[in-house]
Amino acid sequence: MPRLLALAPVPSLAAALLVPEGVRLVLPEPPFRMTLALDLPGAMLLGAAALLWIFAGAYASAYLRGDPNAGRFAEWWLLTLAGSLGVFMAADLVTFYLTYSVVSLAAWGLIVHDGTAASRRAGIIYVALAVVGEAFLLMAFVFMATAISDGSLLIRDAVAALPTSPWRGAAMTLLILGFGLKIGLVPGHVWMPLAYTAAPIPAAAALSGAAVKAGVIGLIRFLPLGVAMPQWSEALAAAGLLSAFYGVAVGITQKDPKTVLAYSSVSQMGLLAAALGMGLAAGHAGITLGASFSAVHHVLVKGGLFLAVGVTISAGAGLWRVLIPAAVLALGLGGLPLTGGALAKLAVKAQLGTGLVGTLATISAAGSTLLMFHFLCRLAQTAPRASAATPGYTWPWLIMAVMAVAIPWTMFPAAGSGSSFPGPHARSTLGCVLAGIDGRCAGARVAAVGGPSAARAGGGCHGGRGSCNPCSFSLGRGDRAG
Repeated sequence: MPRLLALAPVPSLAAALLVPEGVRLVLPEPPFRMTLALDLPGAMLLGAAALLWIFAGAYASAYLRGDPNAGRFAEWWLLTLAGSLGVFMAADLVTFYLTYSVVSLAAWGLIVHDGTAASRRAGIIYVALAVVGEAFLLMAFVFMATAISDGSLLIRDAVAALPTSPWRGAAMTLLILGFGLKIGLVPGHVWMPLAYTAAPIPAAAALSGAAVKAGVIGLIRFLPLGVAMPQWSEALAAAGLLSAFYGVAVGITQKDPKTVLAYSSVSQMGLLAAALGMGLAAGHAGITLGASFSAVHHVLVKGGLFLAVGVTISAGAGLWRVLIPAAVLALGLGGLPLTGGALAKLAVKAQLGTGLVGTLATISAAGSTLLMFHFLCRLAQTAPRASAATPGYTWPWLIMAVMAVAIPWTMFPAAGSGSSFPGPHARSTLGCVLAGIDGRCAGARVAAVGGPSAARAGGGCHGGRGSCNPCSFSLGRGDRAG
């Protein structure tokens, strides 16, 4: 079974690319109904997460050779994968909570796989905070469900009723606390450096890149971003900025490259939370697309960087062949020009603004660049100088590195300012990148996010290989997700 881990996410990747927006799957009938659906933010994150799970799974297959506990690892891996990908498709409160709980709790088995005292300690702290976060969300979902007049449990109905709910204050507070724990907002970040450092390389890549995005899609899905709510938006933005600076300040003191990457995730997720907070303050639902794009970039880059840590172990004299691509990915997190990171920053620039928050975000990006320089130094200093290359490690990482550079550029055509975004064409352009790998480029018809009144738009791929023609899309046209 461990040799087939890379195949498990393939159906989810196909769903992200091919399933039209608005199609809903309900299985089975009550009282255990599960409702699955895809909107544009969910499809973007599902596709990126599936790609990471595919290539991290290929890496894991090589990593587990000779491991007597490989079967147990594979079981926890598949459970975590199911929850990680399912949460992007969940359309009702019960399904979301179920998939969210699966990805949160099953990850414990990956963290403690090595059986060391450090991994067991990390697992205990991780699962304790995961349970606390799920308790917050369960209470929030109960408050939200009581405000729905027709008894529906669909997320979109719960969010629509939230601004006028008598339980609005309690629900918003619990949502921010619950999802804040998942994405590692300070002070609920303590599990992240411990877990990512203790987990095996492929698990750390999948958890840091894909699994943590359960919290991001949760904020996108459940915050009423189309309604201005200054009190909670200020709290979320403040917590995000605090995390952005704290992650850099502490990360730069760390010696283990995996720990440095973990604190980088604290910082990057904090900046993303700040952008969502500012969108909530303005009642700007269009932030969902910019935040999703930024999160997609983080999925690909952070997964690629964790795999790079593993590849350096067997790089030997060819270490520079790893460091050069890793440097491009790492410095992209700080917004290095001509990288996907620069586009990710541009995608949320309009929401962060040009005032104090925008200035702090810019300083944070400079700090992220400094932190990534520190990561590259530690990566070079801790790598063995003599070792045999492991092909099973190298090729999944190289493909992830290429996709981390190519996909952001194809999903975000240059459009002049942070207020522009390639909305309805994001999924078709992702398909074109993958077609570039296998020699085919098929058209895809996808829909813009916009609720019941959204207009349908044609896909951006035409003709043969490499002939993608995505169009720009104004963030102002994007309606809220869910």
